[in-house]
Amino acid sequence: MKGDRPAVYSLLLAIIYVAFVSLGLPDSLVGAGWPVMHQDLGVPVAFAGIITMIIAGGTILSSLASERTTRRFGAGVVTAVSVGLTAAALVGFSVSGSFWLLCLWAVPYGLGAGAVDAALNNFVALHYAARHMNWLHSFWGLGASISPFIMSYALTSGLGWSSAYRIVGVTQAVLTAVLILSIPLWKKARPAPQADHAADAGPSGSGSSHVPLAQALRIPGVALVLAAFFAYCALESTAILWASTYLVTDRGVEDATAAAFASLFLLGITAGRFLAGFFADRVGDKQLIRGGFAAVGLGVLLIGLPVGTPVPALAGLVVAGLGCAPIYPAIIHSTPANFGARSSQAIIGIQMAAAYTGSTLAPPAFGVLSAWAGAWVFPLFLAVLVALGLLMSERLNRLVARRAPAAEQAVDNVMDANRAPQQCPPPFRHPTSDRDGDKKK
Repeated sequence: MKGDRPAVYSLLLAIIYVAFVSLGLPDSLVGAGWPVMHQDLGVPVAFAGIITMIIAGGTILSSLASERTTRRFGAGVVTAVSVGLTAAALVGFSVSGSFWLLCLWAVPYGLGAGAVDAALNNFVALHYAARHMNWLHSFWGLGASISPFIMSYALTSGLGWSSAYRIVGVTQAVLTAVLILSIPLWKKARPAPQADHAADAGPSGSGSSHVPLAQALRIPGVALVLAAFFAYCALESTAILWASTYLVTDRGVEDATAAAFASLFLLGITAGRFLAGFFADRVGDKQLIRGGFAAVGLGVLLIGLPVGTPVPALAGLVVAGLGCAPIYPAIIHSTPANFGARSSQAIIGIQMAAAYTGSTLAPPAFGVLSAWAGAWVFPLFLAVLVALGLLMSERLNRLVARRAPAAEQAVDNVMDANRAPQQCPPPFRHPTSDRDGDKKK
């Protein structure tokens, strides 16, 4: 059985890579197709926010419940069912002729997306090296970049926006079948024997019992990582949505150029995660997070430089995208090391909820702020989020460093107890053995 383990892990890893590409496919469909969809459905453009809010609400709820469901049914079953929910929702989108039907199908869409995101991220954090976490999230970006082309093809070929949802929905359905067939592989997987998981000797303990949400929130350091994750996802979503507007209105960049560089920010994240995978294991999660926030800070500084040319701002946007690349995967991958494998699923579920909350609330919050003060506050808004994320992650590092000696001492105590002489009765000897011994004497 041990000889089969490398093959099992490799095959399962290949399936997870395909799953991450498929997970990214639906994420850009609403934005890419909404200019046509809202006209066909007869609703205002602003109604896209209702769809995205329903999806975000579902993802937050299912992320918070992911620890209980994953512990009960296993990561393989949760992933298969969640992708199946997403597939059904996308097919439902393709046959919806009214806005309210879209709202109805957005519920299983969000519930499936949040559960699979939390389950897959925790499984990879426990079983695979940091490089795979970066590459997998790069593959998610690949899927998110492909879906606008699928929508474009459906619209230009006369098939209509519903065909794009149908194509992606069928793709998800095929993946669901593959995931169902792969469930036995997930059951064979065991957490990798990494030294980073020694944190199980810390406050989270060890074992496989359920970790309630309230208990997970009380673990020292969880509030810090949630704040850091919230800040990063708020930063990323705000930059994606508002960078082009800032370049046009405040820096005098042409519309086409601004749109191109705004897309380069997202492409920079995708390419940066691919590159980060080659040195993630050597550098470590802590340095990736620290260096990522520092690079984003440099990019934000370039974006906000008060110079007459927009060149520094355009370059800063690319630098910020590359800096963002390793932060999300590294925060996720470091969770078992920081809080223990037992609590990692619960905490990653809460992290996903914090991520979706930041991604949902920050862009409209900046929209309100910019309407009042002007788009020039864009780099200042990003700078505050960078400072918050870096401050919270550094405080978490110091907390984990202080906790490490206590965890090591707990392990030493267990080892000392195992080495201590035990008061055991003398070994049983059969009477004939004594008589034989006397005869030999």
